[in-house]
Amino acid sequence: MKIDRLIGILTILLQQKKVTAPYLAEMFEVSRRTINRDIEDICKAGIPLTTTQGTNGGIAIMDGYTIDKTLLSSAELQSILAGLKSLDSVSGTNRYRQLMDKLAVSQTTTSADNHLVIDLSSHYKTSLAPKFEVIKAAIDQNRLISFDYYAPNGESNRRIEPYLIVYQWSSWYIWGYCLKRSDFRHFKLNRLWHLQVLDETYKPRDLPEYNSQEQLVMPSSIYLVAEFEPAMKWRLIDEYGIDCFKITKEGKLRFEFYFSSQENLFSWILSFGAGVEIIEPKELRKELLTVVEKISEKYVKAK
Repeated sequence: MKIDRLIGILTILLQQKKVTAPYLAEMFEVSRRTINRDIEDICKAGIPLTTTQGTNGGIAIMDGYTIDKTLLSSAELQSILAGLKSLDSVSGTNRYRQLMDKLAVSQTTTSADNHLVIDLSSHYKTSLAPKFEVIKAAIDQNRLISFDYYAPNGESNRRIEPYLIVYQWSSWYIWGYCLKRSDFRHFKLNRLWHLQVLDETYKPRDLPEYNSQEQLVMPSSIYLVAEFEPAMKWRLIDEYGIDCFKITKEGKLRFEFYFSSQENLFSWILSFGAGVEIIEPKELRKELLTVVEKISEKYVKAK
């Protein structure tokens, strides 16, 4: 849009002081004639721009004239660029990179003073990026999506009204209204496959206020007391913080926490191998022993 381009030109002039018309034409992918008309429009709006010819010539804001820097200050621009870079890390297109190039100015402004890097990508980026673009298009067009979903309680095919792409709990999700459950649901993108945008459209609903904590599907009701070997300290700190355990007289790390799923709890405990022991509740000790015995049987038979 033209207004976006005009703001972009002013942003560049605020940061770089002087630029050439060919530079702006290439930056915004328009003709030099269009840039010349934009310069005229900016002048008509009351912002005096000067043009000079020659080797060091170019377009600049007239000396002595000041623009309210709150339009886009250097710090604000850096914050915007940091956010765009984070989105670019998982994008399947060059949309965010092009936008950064249009907002971006000199390297000294966008790189030297920017101490924040947010990389939202993972080893799933190859499969995640196309899903982002498909879901975003469906949201923009108010079209239903369908997909096969693989969850701990089984596989199912879902049709939903997509509303939000969410990053939380260290993973990416689609949040929408599930027609099968007649309620709003989260679906983890890593578990979502054979994604399709349907021809069927939907009328956007009045959405409840999104609260990440309220979106937890299951309450945390399983109380665990476990003792870990000292060598496991780094993992406890990494996953639950430095205050999540107390050191016993024997030097063990006593950990107490509530879990929402016994399946997830056992998976987590087993990942520590012999480096952990469940203390309470006693029932969990017995059930975990049963799981371990079944695992052992498989390896004994394989001998």
